[in-house]
Amino acid sequence: MASTPSTTLSLPSSSTLVDAKAPRQSAAASPQCVTLPTLPPPPVQSQNRLWKTTACCRKIARNVMATATGEAPAEVAGTELPEIVKTLQDAWDKVEDKYALTSLAVTGVVALWGSTGMISAIDRLPLVPGVLELVGIGYTGWFAYKNLIFKPEREVFIQKVKDTYRDVIGSS
Repeated sequence: MASTPSTTLSLPSSSTLVDAKAPRQSAAASPQCVTLPTLPPPPVQSQNRLWKTTACCRKIARNVMATATGEAPAEVAGTELPEIVKTLQDAWDKVEDKYALTSLAVTGVVALWGSTGMISAIDRLPLVPGVLELVGIGYTGWFAYKNLIFKPEREVFIQKVKDTYRDVIGSS
């Protein structure tokens, strides 16, 4: 492989794709023109298919020509990070026990992966998904009848939810 010097080029919004059979512009007309060589055909596993592969490669053989215009862009490494990345970095810096948070995140990912596998295994069983769907529909109907339909039960349920929320969050 030949090594080429690394240069930064700015490409206009309309780069051109030139067919290999079409006449090319002369290098004198556009001194900043860069042409790329075509790729060699992929290795063939059997000789019977050699003619098919080369015919296919000839059909899709293209040369790409990009012209550089204007000045080189500013240094890419000095670009500003998005606001969300800064927020995440600030939040990570404020965490005191990074080991516990990392292990909690890994445990959550493993639990999610395991539960996904378990659910897909249950879903493959012949009658279980239908039965579980019926149980879910039945429980939803019972819950709505017991807690949501009549006003006194609905008010008690809303008060239970508010009390639980206050216990979890803490009273202020």
